[in-house]
Amino acid sequence: MQGRTLLSRSASFRPENLGPNALHLIGNLCFALFVIGVLTFTIIAATYQPEDPLLHPSTKLTSFLISTSNATFHADDSTAHTGDDFLTPNFTSDASSVITLSDISLSGDENGKSVKTDGDEATESGPHAVCADGPIKCADAEIFQIMMRAAIEIFSDIHFYRFGKPVQGGDDGMSCDMAWRFRPKNAKRTGFYKDYRRFEIARSVNCTYSVVKIRDYHTGINARKKRKSTKGGEVKHKGAPDSLSEVVVPVVGEVVNDTLPVVESESKFRSGKYLIYTGGGERCKSMNHYLWSFLCALGEAQYLNRTLVMDLSICLNSMYSLSNQDEEGKDFRFYFDFEHLRDSASVLDQHQFWEGWNKWEKKDKLKLYLVEDFKITPMSLGDVNDALIIRKFGTVEPDNYWYRVCEGETESVIQRPWHLIWKSRRLMDIVSGIASRMNWDYDAVHVVRGEKAKNTELWPNLAADTSPSALLSSLREKIDDGRHLYVATNEPDNSFFDPLKDKYTTHFLDDFKDLWDENSEWYLETKKLNSGVPVEFDGYMRVEVDTEVFLRGKKQIETFNDLTHDCKDGINTCRTAS
Repeated sequence: MQGRTLLSRSASFRPENLGPNALHLIGNLCFALFVIGVLTFTIIAATYQPEDPLLHPSTKLTSFLISTSNATFHADDSTAHTGDDFLTPNFTSDASSVITLSDISLSGDENGKSVKTDGDEATESGPHAVCADGPIKCADAEIFQIMMRAAIEIFSDIHFYRFGKPVQGGDDGMSCDMAWRFRPKNAKRTGFYKDYRRFEIARSVNCTYSVVKIRDYHTGINARKKRKSTKGGEVKHKGAPDSLSEVVVPVVGEVVNDTLPVVESESKFRSGKYLIYTGGGERCKSMNHYLWSFLCALGEAQYLNRTLVMDLSICLNSMYSLSNQDEEGKDFRFYFDFEHLRDSASVLDQHQFWEGWNKWEKKDKLKLYLVEDFKITPMSLGDVNDALIIRKFGTVEPDNYWYRVCEGETESVIQRPWHLIWKSRRLMDIVSGIASRMNWDYDAVHVVRGEKAKNTELWPNLAADTSPSALLSSLREKIDDGRHLYVATNEPDNSFFDPLKDKYTTHFLDDFKDLWDENSEWYLETKKLNSGVPVEFDGYMRVEVDTEVFLRGKKQIETFNDLTHDCKDGINTCRTAS
């Protein structure tokens, strides 16, 4: 009996049974692997949090934000890209507008072409009137021509497009202030700049005049025109533009007028249509996240032909603050060009809006339409006639992010109006000031060190590749000796780069602190904007200015492209340029 049992147990190992048993075993293994795969996929699907949608845009404009280049400043959360980044420099057809020495006629020369100027033409006067004792007559045509020629000769790395009429400078009567509009030669960024400087002028015994000195950037304050106040109260409902061809370009250096729009009358408020986003998870997120969501709201408002009611108070994420804590109470106008937004789109500050709403809502029987589901598309709200549409967002992330409104089928309908958001022209004026002090003739290198240099597991070569000796070796073949070299870096000790001074004239952001200290235009203007409270030049502003100065260098040397083979985001994360 026992022998038969053993035989029956070993029957499955008989040759004729091995094939079917093997197939059965393989089938069981495959099924087990399938079950494990399904479970794994289910767990990942349940716990996966998608990346910031900023990394998955759908248009050519937004594709700029996710450059796959390993360049230091590309696809970086340090600063947010804005509409002025997308403007393509194309001034080849405008070469005839550049003012050159040959265009400026000397006294008695009628061959020069008409030079474009701001304001009234300089006055013509005879030599005796010009040479009279006393203060120089800055508005005289000869003085004007001498000043223009001196500016063009001295600032040889910029193109001049317009000169302002000279005005009296200091009290000594021997100086004149003059403004001009310009662009750097071979500029990589679109836009114009404005400078105004003080010219010290000498008068010889034989009645000839010469410019003996041109003072620093923005010293000619009497030539800085005061712009008329712009009324912002009339809410104009402007839909999305048909194209971007009519978009204007920034002029850095002009007086900024970013006063808030006001509600002019009950009738105009009553006739308006408004959209407001409330709540949500945008607070204290990165600036990229904030802009991606804000532009979704602005895009919907334009699609619905409504005024966007916006909160100008921003919470600055801890990654940008000097305290390393999230900081409330920052003004939108500290970081972005509100004047351009206000004049190009229909927006209203929420405090002014609610003041008008509380005053006239019951009297005029104004109605609101509440939307609490981001899946309700803007297309379905086109027929809503109520005065106010409120999109109310909850507390559960990521479904409470504003940008969710622009996902799905809406993505192909709502176009984010990037052209409406520019960087603060006050910050860009600091950039222009730094570049001007180097006569717009400098090269730039960005050196990433800090925590990344200390983490040798993710960046094994970074510390060695960015040491002074390694930098000198890397830059030797890229930048000529004696050049002005702007060093954008997160290395706190600038003396670390002292060895570079043997080869280059080095410059760092903190070398230009006077452009934002308590005596600067930026400080005084932002203090006034902030109800008399001084504004801190915070970490975001520092990185913004540092980045923009770097990007205006004639040569730009990146850390992860040019100085080290380490990957920007750590080992094995390098991506090839698309």
